[in-house]
Amino acid sequence: MSDVPTNAPEHCPGTQSEQAGKASPCQGCPNQSFCASGASKLPDPAIAQIAEKMKTVKHKILVLSGKGGVGKSTFSAHLAHALAADTTKEVALLDVDICGPSIPRIMGIEGEQVHQSGSGWSPVYVEDNLAVMSIGFLLSSPDDAVIWRGPKKNGMIKQFLRDVDWGDLDYLIIDTPPGTSDEHLSVVQYLTAASITGAVIITTPQEVSLQDVRKEIRFCQKVKLPIIGVVENMSGFVCPKCTNMSQIFPPTTGGAEQMCKMLNLPLLGKVPLDPRIGRSCDEGMSFLEVVPDSPAAKVYQVIVQSEYEHRETYTHTHRSSFHT
Repeated sequence: MSDVPTNAPEHCPGTQSEQAGKASPCQGCPNQSFCASGASKLPDPAIAQIAEKMKTVKHKILVLSGKGGVGKSTFSAHLAHALAADTTKEVALLDVDICGPSIPRIMGIEGEQVHQSGSGWSPVYVEDNLAVMSIGFLLSSPDDAVIWRGPKKNGMIKQFLRDVDWGDLDYLIIDTPPGTSDEHLSVVQYLTAASITGAVIITTPQEVSLQDVRKEIRFCQKVKLPIIGVVENMSGFVCPKCTNMSQIFPPTTGGAEQMCKMLNLPLLGKVPLDPRIGRSCDEGMSFLEVVPDSPAAKVYQVIVQSEYEHRETYTHTHRSSFHT
């Protein structure tokens, strides 16, 4: 996580540095005395506050991808829909893609407003048991650009985790931007004491995507983030008319299946390309409800079943048998 305050001068060494408050760029900085005192190196009190808030959330699942454009937000949204299909479960979807919040459009709630209550921000509800929070609800227009440096992004993620009134949840799905940068580090750090259930990593079959996904896997290993498994998205094109499959993105190096074998990770499923998925997202509808018998929808059901099985493992072992 970036440890440079938003009001710091150029070449700030960072609040965690041994030179914090002492280096020449610190002269005249409004944070100098605070950093020099060593108080900046103490744990962020928000970590404990978020851990307390998350006690009512049973399972916290991050959706990650090394490469942009692999359908991560689409997967996050449909995973939330699939889990919420069980009306006995309470599900929430948190969009921490600060600069590219597409979840409101995909979920059909673009233009909705977030309201403040005595217990915090109230999320927007798609169904009685499916809540959503995104910075997209805080923008005056969907076309507004969010031009923020790392510290401001981190502050917003902290607010989402600490100040949203999630209530009692069975699942909190966290949709992240591509890569391994500020947003990912923020979520992992702030949820350190809250027991993250694990991460689902999204890729497409071609090597240009797998190369970045291997970096994402390495990131998870470095920060000790459990990996639930990998999903290969856009895994062939299924014709809606004849259901024959064609390879649009050829798995030249064996695709996610070969990668998972080499890295000893579960392959949760291969979701085929289907133009109806993109159309459903643009229209803010659940593809799983529009075309429930499609090959892609059936794969989602398999993935959800894998998640249920992983949940049972988590409940009984409490993180003792994750792939880290």
